[in-house]
Amino acid sequence: MNGFVERGGALASGSAPAGAGVAPGSLGAWLMAMRPRTLPITVSPVITAIALIWSRGEVIDLQHALLVFAAAVMMQFITNMQNDVGYTLRGGERRGDRVGLPRATALGLLTPRQVQLAIAAAIALTLVLGWPLVQARGVPVMLMGLASIVAALAYMGGPRPIAYTPLGELTVLVFFGFIAVVGTDYALTGTADDPALWLAGAALGGIAAAALMVNNARDWEHDRDVGRRTLAVVVGRAAMDRLYAAGVLVPMVLLLPLAWHAQSAWLLLPAVLLPAVLRLVRDFARCAPGLAYNGLLFRTFVTELQFAALLALGAVLARLL
Repeated sequence: MNGFVERGGALASGSAPAGAGVAPGSLGAWLMAMRPRTLPITVSPVITAIALIWSRGEVIDLQHALLVFAAAVMMQFITNMQNDVGYTLRGGERRGDRVGLPRATALGLLTPRQVQLAIAAAIALTLVLGWPLVQARGVPVMLMGLASIVAALAYMGGPRPIAYTPLGELTVLVFFGFIAVVGTDYALTGTADDPALWLAGAALGGIAAAALMVNNARDWEHDRDVGRRTLAVVVGRAAMDRLYAAGVLVPMVLLLPLAWHAQSAWLLLPAVLLPAVLRLVRDFARCAPGLAYNGLLFRTFVTELQFAALLALGAVLARLL
């Protein structure tokens, strides 16, 4: 689901081949594998969580907050690099009809061995970053960190990658939603019992899962032909229409109990996005096959960023006003 920004442009228009002008082993090749433009999708739940924690009057340790932020960034890099090398090693690039991101290993810009070593180094750095949080909050933080690493590697690795099953959207909901938001709460405060944080995690995770639905709906034919049993392949297009609608509309409904638990109407700020969300639902149901989904994917991610930003702003205003 990552790398939505890079899907347009020359790749979509056909004006230049994927990877044109990128030298093997260069910084550009590594950026292709790491996809730093996806980072806002990873860090926005963390920032939202910090804002919600602050809004309830907590004192936040700045050093610990920065460590959580940095660990989230490293987890995104690990996931992106594993997606790049894992799909290539499984032969997923053997057909020429995929319209998703170009992969550095598939194009020969990086060797699988180089990327695997970079993943190992990134995991080591993530463990170092997380150790002070483990010392401060104990085993639960360690378990969340290890689970996140395992999920990042298993998404496109191992004998049966998550990306080859219908569980991709559920994995995104858990790790880009609940773990990112509620896990941040526990890492910073030692508690995970605030209903507002759980509701925020469900909302942000739901929109992130909807973005993956766009990805999988776009690629369903290619995925079916290479042996991927994604949710789109298993349930079909009509069911995906309903699931996507739920993914982007349920977060709007969750704003009501979220604001009630936080005791502030400022938490309803993301509701201004409802007209845009309704257009997303309509356009997903009408979307033509292939590259037309790329614009919808971008819009879904923009909606998630806007939702997170408005929710964080609402949390700040709830305390200040």
